[in-house]
Formats: sequence, C-alpha cells, structure tokens
Amino acid sequence: MWSLYDELIAAVPEDAVVEECLAGLSWFLVRSVGTGVAMRPREMEKPMRNAGHIAGMRLKELASWIKSWDFYEAAMGLAAINSALNAQQPVETNCGQYLDESKTQDVFACIEDQLKGKRVAVVGHFYNVERLREFCELTILERIPGPGDTPDPACEYILPHQDVVIMTATTLINKTMPRLLALSRNAFTVIAGPSTPLHPLLFEHGANLLGGLIVDNQPSVWRAVAEGGQHALFTQGGRMVKVSKTPLASLAS
Repeated sequence: MWSLYDELIAAVPEDAVVEECLAGLSWFLVRSVGTGVAMRPREMEKPMRNAGHIAGMRLKELASWIKSWDFYEAAMGLAAINSALNAQQPVETNCGQYLDESKTQDVFACIEDQLKGKRVAVVGHFYNVERLREFCELTILERIPGPGDTPDPACEYILPHQDVVIMTATTLINKTMPRLLALSRNAFTVIAGPSTPLHPLLFEHGANLLGGLIVDNQPSVWRAVAEGGQHALFTQGGRMVKVSKTPLASLAS
C-alpha cells in the first residue's frame, strides 16, 4: 500500500533543501527546487511538529512526512514533494510528451466534452463541480457531505461502475488514494487539484490524467497564501497544467 508514497519520496532529489515553508489558512507551501502546494487538511487542528525548524531540513526528510497519520504533517510532506516535482523544468523533464499546457482552464472544463453522457464520480467536493450535472450522471463523494453529496465510504460500491472518476489529490494526504485507484481501475481516472504531483509514476498506479499547478510567480503566490487567500492561488502566480497518459479524445469512444 505504501509503494506510491515511497516512489514519490524517491523522486525527490537527494541534495535538495527546504528553503522555507508556509502554513496558510487554505494551503501549505514549501519552497526548494520550486514552490510546492498542498491543501490544508480540514480533519485535524494541531500544532506542526518542528515548527521553527523546518527550513533547512533535507527536502527528502520533509517529503517523508507524507506517510504520517498526522494529516498536517502529511500535507507538508506533499507540499515538499511538489516543490521538487512541480517546478517547470522538472515537469518538462519528467513528463515530456505527456505535458499539455495548451489550455489554462481547470481539468473539468478541459474534459467537459468527453464527460457528456458518462457516469462520472468525483471524490471531493471541488469548487462549482455541480455544473457537471447538466451533461453527465454525476456522483459527488465527500468526507463531510453537503446537500446532494454522497458519503465517501460509498466509494466501495460506486467507483467500480463509473466511466470516469475524478479524485482530489488530497486523498494522498488521508491515505485513501491507493484504494480509490484500485476501485477505479475500469474507469478513466483523473487526479486533480493544486496538490497533485505532476509525475508519470502516477500512471503506473492507475491514473490516466493529472491536473495540477505550476507556480510561476513565487512571491505573488506566497503573499496570497500568507494573507489567507484561497482561489487567489490560481490568479496570482499559479498556472494549471495537464499531464495526460493517453489522448483525451480516447475518452469519448
């Protein structure tokens, strides 16, 4: 079950060092090779281990926190991984022909035509995801369900029967991603959100498409997150990109 986590940690350069980190209201940031992002967990409220001493750590050591059952630590570990993998040059090197920077909209808009008439499950209540109900058979699986959502334990019953599964990358933090990918093996599977590591090793574990974030303007993103921003991440220095295992057109068949 830990193989995905161990491979992500192994992809972090041995000589990289944490330059600084930030625990904002909505996002955690780590700066090393680039700036990595992870969503702040809602399930836990406790002080961060080693607060005041994280800057200067070996990046791989901080990345190993992704395996912690303290979700704050795990989120900081994921941000550390993304600081190494989601910088522009590593993305270009690791993803090569898989990388698609032609469309800047979110992953839902990118594949909207391919979702029409399909059975689609979304793990995590993404912003404005309800709009998909207009053209597909949509199920939203959510840990803290709101109106119209389905509690996430239903994934065991629902995911094996979907055409498309779109899951938040925060499932890496709460350790549910390996099981979700296994349940979705018959579906076209998307991992989405700023917390998504942009690396093709996720394809080996069942993903078909990654929708993640590259931070182009580090000072602007840092300031927006430090000031409590949420969606400002996407407009003040963050750029959404797609990494696709197969041509998106194949989903429509």
